[in-house]
Amino acid sequence: MAEEMTRRTLFATAGAAVAIDATAMTGAAGAAGVAAGGLKIVGVACSPRKGKTTATSLKICLEAAAQVDRRIETELIELAGMVINGAPAAGQTMPTGHPDDFEKLVPKLGDAKVGGIIIGTPVYFNNMSYLCKAFLDRCIAFRKNNFALSDKVAGVLAVGAARNGGQELTIRSVQSALMCQEMIIVGDKRPGARMGAALWNNSKDDITADEAGIAAARNLGRRVAEVALKLRGA
Repeated sequence: MAEEMTRRTLFATAGAAVAIDATAMTGAAGAAGVAAGGLKIVGVACSPRKGKTTATSLKICLEAAAQVDRRIETELIELAGMVINGAPAAGQTMPTGHPDDFEKLVPKLGDAKVGGIIIGTPVYFNNMSYLCKAFLDRCIAFRKNNFALSDKVAGVLAVGAARNGGQELTIRSVQSALMCQEMIIVGDKRPGARMGAALWNNSKDDITADEAGIAAARNLGRRVAEVALKLRGA
């Protein structure tokens, strides 16, 4: 019995050593990969109004993400002014010559360098903007392409015209769509640790007075960056 226990202990110890060794190797490879190729966090502003409060909120997020590690680079994509038709998501063929800008986004978001994506949308009737919905529907292209967004980190922020204007409902709605891509959904960091960043546009296209919302946006950016780095083993 003593011999059996000794053998079990030996094999268990050996197995643990191998597991630790493999983890260490994976971590080293991940860190080397980040160092060599970098890590990118992309913000997608789904407001039809270019350069307004949704874009401003995402800039705050991305600035905080970039401060987590010098190897992180960021990019803000604004869908305002783009034509994104939802019909192809339903298998409908676009008319010849009909403009469509979604295809330009596919290589940007599907890039292996992109470790995190933060979606920002204004709130309309307790839900996302029409532009956000069309964009998320068209992301079915990534599912069909071997789930190209799988294991990327996703965060969501919403900007409403009232302090309690449906932001959390909107965030949850966007998160539900992102879960269908096998993305890893995160909220903001402690001390808040909520489902995302809810910001308030005080009707003057200004969020600077919303200290709580800005703090949540910063925490969301940091959280997305930190988890993305951990997943790369860095």
